[in-house]
Amino acid sequence: MSEPLPDGPQHGPPQGPLPIDEVRVRVLEAPLPDPVRMSFAALAARRACLVEIRSGDLVGIGESWVNHPAWAWRERVATLAEGVVPLLLGADASGIGALRARLAGRLLPLGRQWGAPGPVWQAISGVDMALWDLAGKAARRPLAALLDGAPPRDVPVYASGIGPDRVEELTERALARGFRAVKVKIGFGAERDAAIVRAARAVAGDDIALFADANQAWTVGEAVRMCAILRDHGVRWCEEPVDGNALADLEDVHARTGMPLATGENVYTPEDFARYSASPAVAYIQPDTAKTGGVTTALDVGRAAPAHGTALALHCYSGALGVAAAAHVAAAAGAAWVELDVRDDPLRTELAVTAPEPSDGRLAVPSGPGLGLVIDEERAASRTVHSARWDRAGLKEKDTP
Repeated sequence: MSEPLPDGPQHGPPQGPLPIDEVRVRVLEAPLPDPVRMSFAALAARRACLVEIRSGDLVGIGESWVNHPAWAWRERVATLAEGVVPLLLGADASGIGALRARLAGRLLPLGRQWGAPGPVWQAISGVDMALWDLAGKAARRPLAALLDGAPPRDVPVYASGIGPDRVEELTERALARGFRAVKVKIGFGAERDAAIVRAARAVAGDDIALFADANQAWTVGEAVRMCAILRDHGVRWCEEPVDGNALADLEDVHARTGMPLATGENVYTPEDFARYSASPAVAYIQPDTAKTGGVTTALDVGRAAPAHGTALALHCYSGALGVAAAAHVAAAAGAAWVELDVRDDPLRTELAVTAPEPSDGRLAVPSGPGLGLVIDEERAASRTVHSARWDRAGLKEKDTP
Protein backbone atom coordinates (compact mmCIF):
# COMPACT_ATOMS: atom_id res chain seq x y z
CA MET A 1 0.00 0.00 0.00
CA SER A 2 1.13 3.57 -0.64
CA GLU A 3 1.61 6.22 2.03
CA PRO A 4 -1.67 8.11 2.59
CA LEU A 5 -1.56 11.66 1.32
CA PRO A 6 -3.93 14.57 1.85
CA ASP A 7 -5.67 16.03 -1.18
CA GLY A 8 -3.96 19.38 -0.77
CA PRO A 9 -5.03 22.73 0.68
CA GLN A 10 -8.64 23.82 0.50
CA HIS A 11 -7.93 27.02 -1.43
CA GLY A 12 -7.03 24.84 -4.37
CA PRO A 13 -6.13 25.33 -8.01
CA PRO A 14 -8.61 26.79 -10.51
CA GLN A 15 -11.43 24.74 -11.94
CA GLY A 16 -10.88 23.19 -15.35
CA PRO A 17 -8.29 20.78 -16.71
CA LEU A 18 -4.64 21.66 -17.28
CA PRO A 19 -3.31 18.77 -19.40
CA ILE A 20 0.43 18.29 -18.99
CA ASP A 21 2.03 18.59 -22.42
CA GLU A 22 5.70 18.70 -21.52
CA VAL A 23 8.10 18.19 -18.60
CA ARG A 24 11.60 19.56 -18.39
CA VAL A 25 14.31 18.80 -15.82
CA ARG A 26 17.32 21.10 -15.45
CA VAL A 27 20.22 20.94 -13.03
CA LEU A 28 22.10 24.13 -12.27
CA GLU A 29 25.42 24.39 -10.45
CA ALA A 30 27.47 27.21 -8.92
CA PRO A 31 30.87 26.09 -7.54
CA LEU A 32 31.85 27.73 -4.25
CA PRO A 33 35.33 29.20 -3.74
CA ASP A 34 35.05 28.35 -0.03
CA PRO A 35 33.11 25.13 0.72
CA VAL A 36 30.43 25.39 3.40
CA ARG A 37 31.08 22.98 6.26
CA MET A 38 28.37 21.12 8.16
CA SER A 39 28.98 18.60 10.93
CA PHE A 40 28.49 15.74 8.46
CA ALA A 41 30.03 17.02 5.20
CA ALA A 42 31.16 20.05 3.20
CA LEU A 43 29.16 21.69 0.43
CA ALA A 44 31.53 22.51 -2.44
CA ALA A 45 28.88 23.76 -4.88
CA ARG A 46 25.34 25.07 -4.82
CA ARG A 47 22.99 23.01 -6.96
CA ALA A 48 19.35 23.26 -7.92
CA CYS A 49 17.24 20.68 -9.72
CA LEU A 50 14.41 22.46 -11.53
CA VAL A 51 11.21 20.69 -12.54
CA GLU A 52 9.20 22.52 -15.21
CA ILE A 53 5.68 21.43 -16.15
CA ARG A 54 3.99 22.92 -19.23
CA SER A 55 0.29 22.99 -20.00
CA GLY A 56 -0.47 24.95 -23.15
CA ASP A 57 1.25 28.32 -22.86
CA LEU A 58 1.69 28.09 -19.07
CA VAL A 59 4.80 26.72 -17.35
CA GLY A 60 5.01 25.92 -13.65
CA ILE A 61 8.49 25.61 -12.14
CA GLY A 62 9.53 23.85 -8.93
CA GLU A 63 12.75 22.95 -7.17
CA SER A 64 13.87 19.59 -5.80
CA TRP A 65 16.50 19.65 -3.02
CA VAL A 66 19.82 18.09 -4.15
CA ASN A 67 22.38 19.57 -1.74
CA HIS A 68 23.78 16.30 -0.40
CA PRO A 69 25.53 14.16 -1.42
CA ALA A 70 27.41 15.81 -4.29
CA TRP A 71 25.99 13.23 -6.71
CA ALA A 72 22.38 13.59 -5.49
CA TRP A 73 21.37 15.46 -8.65
CA ARG A 74 22.20 12.41 -10.77
CA GLU A 75 19.89 10.24 -8.70
CA ARG A 76 17.18 12.90 -8.90
CA VAL A 77 17.44 13.18 -12.68
CA ALA A 78 17.07 9.40 -12.98
CA THR A 79 14.12 9.26 -10.59
CA LEU A 80 12.35 12.09 -12.39
CA ALA A 81 13.11 10.79 -15.89
CA GLU A 82 12.22 7.15 -15.32
CA GLY A 83 9.78 7.24 -12.41
CA VAL A 84 8.01 10.59 -12.44
CA VAL A 85 7.77 11.95 -15.99
CA PRO A 86 5.83 8.95 -17.41
CA LEU A 87 3.21 9.47 -14.69
CA LEU A 88 2.84 13.18 -15.43
CA LEU A 89 2.59 13.48 -19.21
CA GLY A 90 -1.03 13.76 -20.30
CA ALA A 91 -2.33 14.01 -16.72
CA ASP A 92 -4.41 16.92 -15.44
CA ALA A 93 -2.13 19.34 -13.58
CA SER A 94 -5.10 20.96 -11.80
CA GLY A 95 -5.62 17.76 -9.79
CA ILE A 96 -2.63 18.26 -7.50
CA GLY A 97 -3.85 15.93 -4.78
CA ALA A 98 -4.62 13.15 -7.27
CA LEU A 99 -1.23 13.52 -8.96
CA ARG A 100 0.59 13.44 -5.62
CA ALA A 101 -1.31 10.30 -4.65
CA ARG A 102 -0.42 8.71 -7.99
CA LEU A 103 3.27 9.50 -7.60
CA ALA A 104 3.30 8.31 -4.00
CA GLY A 105 1.47 5.09 -4.82
CA ARG A 106 3.95 4.14 -7.51
CA LEU A 107 7.21 5.49 -6.09
CA LEU A 108 7.10 5.17 -2.31
CA PRO A 109 6.91 1.34 -2.31
CA LEU A 110 10.05 1.41 -4.47
CA GLY A 111 11.60 3.90 -2.05
CA ARG A 112 11.00 1.57 0.87
CA GLN A 113 12.67 -1.36 -0.89
CA TRP A 114 15.43 0.93 -2.13
CA GLY A 115 15.94 2.31 1.36
CA ALA A 116 15.58 5.82 -0.04
CA PRO A 117 12.18 7.32 0.79
CA GLY A 118 13.84 10.74 1.22
CA PRO A 119 14.91 11.12 -2.42
CA VAL A 120 11.44 10.04 -3.55
CA TRP A 121 9.82 12.74 -1.41
CA GLN A 122 12.36 15.25 -2.70
CA ALA A 123 11.36 14.42 -6.28
CA ILE A 124 7.66 14.74 -5.35
CA SER A 125 8.47 18.08 -3.73
CA GLY A 126 9.78 19.55 -6.98
CA VAL A 127 6.70 18.35 -8.86
CA ASP A 128 4.30 19.61 -6.20
CA MET A 129 5.93 23.06 -6.19
CA ALA A 130 5.76 23.24 -9.99
CA LEU A 131 2.09 22.23 -9.98
CA TRP A 132 1.22 24.99 -7.49
CA ASP A 133 3.21 27.53 -9.50
CA LEU A 134 1.26 26.46 -12.58
CA ALA A 135 -2.04 26.69 -10.67
CA GLY A 136 -1.26 30.22 -9.55
CA LYS A 137 -0.36 31.27 -13.08
CA ALA A 138 -3.55 29.73 -14.43
CA ALA A 139 -5.57 31.63 -11.82
CA ARG A 140 -3.45 34.78 -12.31
CA ARG A 141 -2.95 34.98 -8.55
CA PRO A 142 0.09 34.78 -6.26
CA LEU A 143 0.43 31.38 -4.65
CA ALA A 144 -0.09 32.76 -1.13
CA ALA A 145 -3.41 34.28 -2.20
CA LEU A 146 -4.41 30.99 -3.81
CA LEU A 147 -3.65 29.15 -0.56
CA ASP A 148 -5.15 31.77 1.75
CA GLY A 149 -7.35 34.61 0.57
CA ALA A 150 -5.62 37.54 2.30
CA PRO A 151 -2.08 36.62 3.36
CA PRO A 152 0.44 39.16 4.72
CA ARG A 153 2.78 40.83 2.26
CA ASP A 154 5.96 39.83 4.07
CA VAL A 155 7.15 37.12 6.46
CA PRO A 156 9.75 36.97 9.27
CA VAL A 157 13.13 35.51 8.35
CA TYR A 158 16.25 34.53 10.26
CA ALA A 159 19.81 34.31 8.96
CA SER A 160 21.39 30.86 8.79
CA GLY A 161 24.69 29.54 7.43
CA ILE A 162 26.82 31.12 10.17
CA GLY A 163 29.79 28.97 11.22
CA PRO A 164 31.88 27.04 11.80
CA ASP A 165 34.15 29.56 10.04
CA ARG A 166 33.74 33.33 9.51
CA VAL A 167 31.35 33.53 12.45
CA GLU A 168 31.94 37.18 13.27
CA GLU A 169 31.94 38.25 9.62
CA LEU A 170 28.72 36.42 8.75
CA THR A 171 26.96 37.57 11.91
CA GLU A 172 27.88 41.16 11.07
CA ARG A 173 26.58 40.62 7.53
CA ALA A 174 23.27 39.37 8.92
CA LEU A 175 22.92 42.40 11.19
CA ALA A 176 23.80 44.77 8.36
CA ARG A 177 20.98 43.24 6.30
CA GLY A 178 18.46 43.84 9.06
CA PHE A 179 18.06 40.31 10.44
CA ARG A 180 16.82 40.15 14.03
CA ALA A 181 17.65 36.46 14.47
CA VAL A 182 20.63 34.32 13.46
CA LYS A 183 21.43 30.61 13.50
CA VAL A 184 24.90 29.09 13.95
CA LYS A 185 26.16 25.75 12.69
CA ILE A 186 27.58 23.58 15.46
CA GLY A 187 28.44 19.90 15.92
CA PHE A 188 32.23 20.22 15.56
CA GLY A 189 33.26 19.29 19.11
CA ALA A 190 32.26 20.83 22.42
CA GLU A 191 35.10 23.35 22.62
CA ARG A 192 34.69 24.65 19.10
CA ASP A 193 30.90 24.70 19.36
CA ALA A 194 31.10 26.83 22.49
CA ALA A 195 33.50 29.20 20.73
CA ILE A 196 31.12 29.52 17.75
CA VAL A 197 28.18 30.39 19.99
CA ARG A 198 30.23 32.85 22.06
CA ALA A 199 31.50 34.61 18.94
CA ALA A 200 28.04 34.95 17.43
CA ARG A 201 26.56 36.23 20.69
CA ALA A 202 29.40 38.74 21.17
CA VAL A 203 28.71 40.29 17.76
CA ALA A 204 24.92 40.03 17.86
CA GLY A 205 24.43 41.33 21.37
CA ASP A 206 21.60 40.40 23.67
CA ASP A 207 18.74 41.79 21.59
CA ILE A 208 19.22 39.41 18.64
CA ALA A 209 17.63 35.95 18.81
CA LEU A 210 20.23 33.17 18.55
CA PHE A 211 19.47 29.64 17.32
CA ALA A 212 21.80 26.65 16.85
CA ASP A 213 21.80 23.70 14.42
CA ALA A 214 23.80 20.55 15.22
CA ASN A 215 22.75 18.58 12.10
CA GLN A 216 22.29 15.39 14.15
CA ALA A 217 25.89 15.44 15.41
CA TRP A 218 25.47 14.17 18.99
CA THR A 219 24.48 11.25 21.14
CA VAL A 220 21.76 11.92 23.70
CA GLY A 221 24.37 12.39 26.42
CA GLU A 222 26.39 14.83 24.32
CA ALA A 223 23.25 16.74 23.43
CA VAL A 224 22.31 17.09 27.10
CA ARG A 225 25.75 18.48 27.94
CA MET A 226 25.81 20.84 24.96
CA CYS A 227 22.30 22.15 25.56
CA ALA A 228 23.44 23.37 28.98
CA ILE A 229 26.16 25.42 27.25
CA LEU A 230 23.69 26.72 24.67
CA ARG A 231 21.27 27.84 27.37
CA ASP A 232 24.08 29.76 29.10
CA HIS A 233 24.44 31.85 25.92
CA GLY A 234 20.72 32.45 25.48
CA VAL A 235 20.21 30.09 22.53
CA ARG A 236 16.46 29.89 21.95
CA TRP A 237 16.31 26.57 20.12
CA CYS A 238 18.60 23.70 19.18
CA GLU A 239 17.90 22.10 15.82
CA GLU A 240 18.38 18.37 15.19
CA PRO A 241 20.66 17.72 18.16
CA VAL A 242 20.65 13.90 18.10
CA ASP A 243 22.05 11.42 15.60
CA GLY A 244 19.12 9.69 13.89
CA ASN A 245 16.60 12.34 14.95
CA ALA A 246 14.44 9.75 16.74
CA LEU A 247 11.52 11.39 18.51
CA ALA A 248 12.13 9.41 21.71
CA ASP A 249 15.70 10.75 21.86
CA LEU A 250 14.54 14.32 21.28
CA GLU A 251 12.00 13.94 24.07
CA ASP A 252 14.72 12.59 26.37
CA VAL A 253 16.98 15.59 25.65
CA HIS A 254 14.13 18.04 26.15
CA ALA A 255 13.02 16.40 29.41
CA ARG A 256 16.55 16.57 30.82
CA THR A 257 17.40 20.09 29.67
CA GLY A 258 14.21 22.04 28.99
CA MET A 259 15.79 23.23 25.73
CA PRO A 260 13.22 23.98 23.00
CA LEU A 261 14.04 21.80 19.98
CA ALA A 262 13.47 22.21 16.26
CA THR A 263 13.25 19.55 13.56
CA GLY A 264 11.46 18.64 10.34
CA GLU A 265 13.82 18.93 7.37
CA ASN A 266 14.39 15.16 7.53
CA VAL A 267 10.83 14.16 8.39
CA TYR A 268 8.86 12.88 5.39
CA THR A 269 5.50 11.21 5.99
CA PRO A 270 2.31 12.96 7.15
CA GLU A 271 2.14 10.54 10.07
CA ASP A 272 5.65 11.38 11.24
CA PHE A 273 5.05 15.10 10.90
CA ALA A 274 1.96 14.66 13.07
CA ARG A 275 3.95 12.77 15.74
CA TYR A 276 6.78 15.29 15.87
CA SER A 277 4.44 18.29 15.85
CA ALA A 278 2.41 16.85 18.74
CA SER A 279 5.45 16.24 20.95
CA PRO A 280 6.18 18.78 23.72
CA ALA A 281 9.87 18.39 22.88
CA VAL A 282 9.44 19.99 19.44
CA ALA A 283 8.86 23.71 19.77
CA TYR A 284 9.42 24.44 16.06
CA ILE A 285 8.45 22.16 13.18
CA GLN A 286 10.46 22.69 9.98
CA PRO A 287 9.08 21.27 6.73
CA ASP A 288 10.95 22.20 3.56
CA THR A 289 8.99 23.00 0.39
CA ALA A 290 11.77 21.57 -1.84
CA LYS A 291 12.46 18.49 0.24
CA THR A 292 9.75 17.05 2.49
CA GLY A 293 6.71 16.93 0.21
CA GLY A 294 6.44 20.32 -1.40
CA VAL A 295 4.04 23.20 -0.85
CA THR A 296 1.17 20.86 0.03
CA THR A 297 2.97 19.12 2.88
CA ALA A 298 4.47 22.32 4.29
CA LEU A 299 1.08 24.03 4.33
CA ASP A 300 -0.70 21.05 5.89
CA VAL A 301 1.99 20.77 8.59
CA GLY A 302 1.85 24.49 9.27
CA ARG A 303 -1.90 24.52 9.63
CA ALA A 304 -1.96 21.52 11.98
CA ALA A 305 0.96 22.52 14.24
CA PRO A 306 -0.71 25.32 16.28
CA ALA A 307 -3.19 22.86 17.78
CA HIS A 308 -0.23 21.39 19.67
CA GLY A 309 1.39 24.71 20.56
CA THR A 310 4.09 24.08 17.96
CA ALA A 311 5.33 26.90 15.75
CA LEU A 312 6.01 26.65 12.02
CA ALA A 313 9.58 27.60 11.06
CA LEU A 314 10.14 26.66 7.45
CA HIS A 315 13.49 25.08 6.65
CA CYS A 316 14.99 26.46 3.45
CA TYR A 317 18.46 25.84 2.06
CA SER A 318 17.52 26.12 -1.60
CA GLY A 319 17.71 28.45 -4.57
CA ALA A 320 15.32 31.24 -5.51
CA LEU A 321 12.35 28.94 -6.17
CA GLY A 322 12.58 27.20 -2.81
CA VAL A 323 12.86 30.54 -1.03
CA ALA A 324 9.83 31.93 -2.87
CA ALA A 325 7.75 28.82 -2.14
CA ALA A 326 8.69 29.00 1.55
CA ALA A 327 7.65 32.65 1.68
CA HIS A 328 4.24 31.93 0.14
CA VAL A 329 3.56 29.02 2.51
CA ALA A 330 4.74 31.05 5.50
CA ALA A 331 2.35 33.86 4.57
CA ALA A 332 -0.58 31.48 4.10
CA ALA A 333 0.08 29.47 7.27
CA GLY A 334 1.25 32.26 9.60
CA ALA A 335 4.77 30.92 10.13
CA ALA A 336 6.94 32.11 12.98
CA TRP A 337 10.06 31.99 10.82
CA VAL A 338 11.49 31.28 7.38
CA GLU A 339 15.16 30.32 7.12
CA LEU A 340 17.32 32.41 4.77
CA ASP A 341 20.96 31.52 4.21
CA VAL A 342 23.20 34.55 4.70
CA ARG A 343 26.10 33.13 2.66
CA ASP A 344 26.56 33.85 -1.02
CA ASP A 345 24.42 31.70 -3.30
CA PRO A 346 24.11 32.68 -6.99
CA LEU A 347 21.23 30.24 -7.46
CA ARG A 348 19.26 32.17 -4.88
CA THR A 349 20.24 35.72 -5.82
CA GLU A 350 20.86 35.50 -9.59
CA LEU A 351 18.53 32.81 -10.94
CA ALA A 352 15.43 34.99 -10.98
CA VAL A 353 15.15 38.36 -12.70
CA THR A 354 14.10 39.80 -9.34
CA ALA A 355 15.08 37.65 -6.37
CA PRO A 356 13.40 37.96 -2.95
CA GLU A 357 15.65 39.94 -0.58
CA PRO A 358 15.22 40.55 3.16
CA SER A 359 14.65 43.95 4.72
CA ASP A 360 14.42 44.70 8.45
CA GLY A 361 14.15 41.03 9.29
CA ARG A 362 11.31 40.33 6.89
CA LEU A 363 11.04 38.92 3.38
CA ALA A 364 8.54 40.27 0.87
CA VAL A 365 6.25 37.62 -0.60
CA PRO A 366 6.54 37.76 -4.41
CA SER A 367 3.41 39.39 -5.82
CA GLY A 368 3.36 37.91 -9.32
CA PRO A 369 1.20 34.91 -10.30
CA GLY A 370 2.22 31.53 -8.89
CA LEU A 371 5.57 31.70 -7.15
CA GLY A 372 5.97 35.15 -8.66
CA LEU A 373 9.43 34.60 -10.14
CA VAL A 374 10.69 35.00 -13.69
CA ILE A 375 13.78 32.95 -14.48
CA ASP A 376 16.74 34.79 -16.00
CA GLU A 377 17.25 32.30 -18.82
CA GLU A 378 20.66 33.60 -19.84
CA ARG A 379 22.05 33.19 -16.35
CA ALA A 380 20.31 29.84 -15.93
CA ALA A 381 21.87 28.57 -19.15
CA SER A 382 25.34 29.56 -17.94
CA ARG A 383 24.85 27.44 -14.80
CA THR A 384 23.20 24.40 -16.44
CA VAL A 385 25.01 21.06 -16.17
CA HIS A 386 22.09 18.88 -17.29
CA SER A 387 18.89 19.48 -19.22
CA ALA A 388 16.26 17.12 -20.62
CA ARG A 389 12.77 17.66 -22.00
CA TRP A 390 9.92 15.24 -22.66
CA ASP A 391 6.61 15.67 -24.44
CA ARG A 392 3.85 13.10 -24.86
CA ALA A 393 5.81 11.38 -27.63
CA GLY A 394 8.77 10.79 -25.31
CA LEU A 395 12.23 12.33 -24.92
CA LYS A 396 12.26 15.49 -26.99
CA GLU A 397 15.60 17.02 -26.16
CA LYS A 398 18.59 16.14 -24.01
CA ASP A 399 21.59 18.33 -23.45
CA THR A 400 24.25 17.39 -20.90
CA PRO A 401 27.26 19.67 -21.31
